[in-house]
Amino acid sequence: MSKKIISTTKAPSAIGPYSQAVKAGNLVFTSGQIPLDPETGKVVEGGIRDQAHQALRNLRAICEEAGGSLLNVVKTTLFLTDMSQFKAVNEVYAEYFTDQPPARSTVQVAALPLGVHLEIEAVLSF
Repeated sequence: MSKKIISTTKAPSAIGPYSQAVKAGNLVFTSGQIPLDPETGKVVEGGIRDQAHQALRNLRAICEEAGGSLLNVVKTTLFLTDMSQFKAVNEVYAEYFTDQPPARSTVQVAALPLGVHLEIEAVLSF
């Protein structure tokens, strides 16, 4: 099976030795998206809602670069540093996945890169 690296300037560059996403067959696997502004390379200011919006905008940009949209997402995983923020993140998430939302797992983690409060990764199907 061949693979194709997906990369866009509309989402933050990788901050380590990994790709923004990889297409393998009819699936695309995204790397975890954190709330970095792709123009400044800095974490967005504000609270968990602001961070969730930016991470999801980054994810959407990668989906579009792969030739699809958030409608192609079949599975997401959310990583939160504080599960008490789950409701707020869920409300933002629902704005992006309005119709037939994908399967999802959400886990609490001790820490995330650059001190952000959430990270989201996805699997797309074409």
